[in-house]
Amino acid sequence: MLKPLALALAAFFALPATATSAHDALRTHAEATAYAETGRYAEVQRLCAAYARAYPDAVRCITWGTSVLGRPMVALVASRTGALTPEAAARGGWPVLLVQGGIHAGEIDGKDAGFEALRTLLADRAPGAALRRQVLVFVPVFNVDGHERFGAWMRPNQRGPQEMGWRVTAQNLNLNRDYAKADAPEMQAMLRLVQRWDPLAVLDLHVTDGAQFEHEMSIQVEPGYAGDAALRPHGRALRDGVLAALRAQGARPQPFYMAFEEGDNPVSGFADGVSPPRFSTGYFWLRNRLAMLVEAHSWRPYAQRVALTRTVVLASATLVAEQGRAWRTDALAADARAAALAGQPVALTYAATPAAREIDFAGYAYTRTPSEVSGALMTRYDETQPQTWRVPLQDEVVPALTLTAPVGGYVVSPAVAEGVAAKLSQHGVRFERLRAGWGEMPLATFRAERIERAAATSEGRTRLTLAGTWQPERRHVAAGALWVPMAQPLARLAMHLLEPQAPDSLSAWGHFLAFYEQKEYMEPYVAEAVAREMLKEPAVREAFEARLRDDPAFAASPAERLAFFYRRHPSWDEQFGLYPVWRLEQAPPAINPAGKAWRARPAPRATR
Repeated sequence: MLKPLALALAAFFALPATATSAHDALRTHAEATAYAETGRYAEVQRLCAAYARAYPDAVRCITWGTSVLGRPMVALVASRTGALTPEAAARGGWPVLLVQGGIHAGEIDGKDAGFEALRTLLADRAPGAALRRQVLVFVPVFNVDGHERFGAWMRPNQRGPQEMGWRVTAQNLNLNRDYAKADAPEMQAMLRLVQRWDPLAVLDLHVTDGAQFEHEMSIQVEPGYAGDAALRPHGRALRDGVLAALRAQGARPQPFYMAFEEGDNPVSGFADGVSPPRFSTGYFWLRNRLAMLVEAHSWRPYAQRVALTRTVVLASATLVAEQGRAWRTDALAADARAAALAGQPVALTYAATPAAREIDFAGYAYTRTPSEVSGALMTRYDETQPQTWRVPLQDEVVPALTLTAPVGGYVVSPAVAEGVAAKLSQHGVRFERLRAGWGEMPLATFRAERIERAAATSEGRTRLTLAGTWQPERRHVAAGALWVPMAQPLARLAMHLLEPQAPDSLSAWGHFLAFYEQKEYMEPYVAEAVAREMLKEPAVREAFEARLRDDPAFAASPAERLAFFYRRHPSWDEQFGLYPVWRLEQAPPAINPAGKAWRARPAPRATR
């Protein structure tokens, strides 16, 4: 399938992207300036309305959110199926392709390329008249406030345009670290858009920094290594089809992220992998959908980057038009399979094995010498001398952290229910609030055996790493607790949010820090007296002497030696380090038999 498609796309992409005279109003500022410049956000709003006027039967301009600084966040919904609402798309079984530009607003290629691609699609010039078999939702700029923090050198590693926006939001949050934690109001709006439209595939359009080399773009898609096994071939087909279209234009894209394993050292090579769910390609496979990360290389000229990004959008739309209905059927089946994951092993993280193969990589001649400025070893590239590097690539990707899914689901303590309910609602994860408690019952609890707080904050939060295991225990489940069943399509996403050791769980992003702070203490003079009494017990004495013998750090620490006894004393806080979410390894008791279950409210409608 890919070879004939690549040939058709090669001929098609050779055509110019210019508008007809009847639609000059749809041309971008980038086109008008021969890609020396890009337009401001007012242009996005103008073009959104102009497309809807020019194609009233095929385009809607919607406002799907409001930025922190009060700017409307607009998107274009385009289709020749007649399905211009989420309800109509669902009724018709049409696959939805979400194209997202400007999550990093300085990396703005996707905005200009998307408008050009949309104009071409609406003219039915793409192979197979792609908009007659799908719905396209185009978000030209996700980070609209960052887009308007506009100026030269906002991307010092990037060649063009002359001025561009800023990487992060007005709250200094990086939206491309926010899919799972969803702190930013803009991301919360995006998640509402996603829940309403349920896109089969998402394109996340970026420009990457990094070393100087000749390759123009990297394309990664998940599921490919991760997620539902039946969806992985579809993810690889989408990736390979886009790679073929780019190669047919003479480009040299790569199917991995082109960042060296060791700083700026080319001989260190590359390692493939699966991103955590703070990123788009790590998030959407948890929803049983496809996501493509598109990274144009920052050292390519802006005009070339826009042209290649346009190719990506058009090739993806063509593939979704051809295969989308079949892929959508399998995605819905994957929803059902995810709802049956209870008691099964589920991979939460992935990593490349040490196995590597040598590949040819198109770079430039370079030297690595100490810098007279910084004193560090620096790589200097000579773009006048193309050079083929032989570098290692680790692309055998396997699960790194696998946990067994709970048989029943998760129980969230009433103490943290409000905050957790808000996060689950933002993602559309199903849960119910218990109107009546379950009383004391067997659960699995997680107690932190080691707590590591990050030395510096990330995204305004203190990251937390916990070591520990789930252990059987009886706990009291009171009214107001949340019940999060595994039997739901977003079971994988629920695990990522609620398993404390998942990389982007609520716990990992510091939502429960207070539970790992000791609040009561035993003075040393009291602990000394307690310890002498406890040492009269043979089992305690034997354990203490063994620890002294086998753990030199413990033996050398007066505080740790006294804490050994305090932790065994009745005054010790039995809830210290107790994670406030528990696992239920059986079917739940009757849920709210006397009243209606409390669930997340539906996402509000987008407006015209």
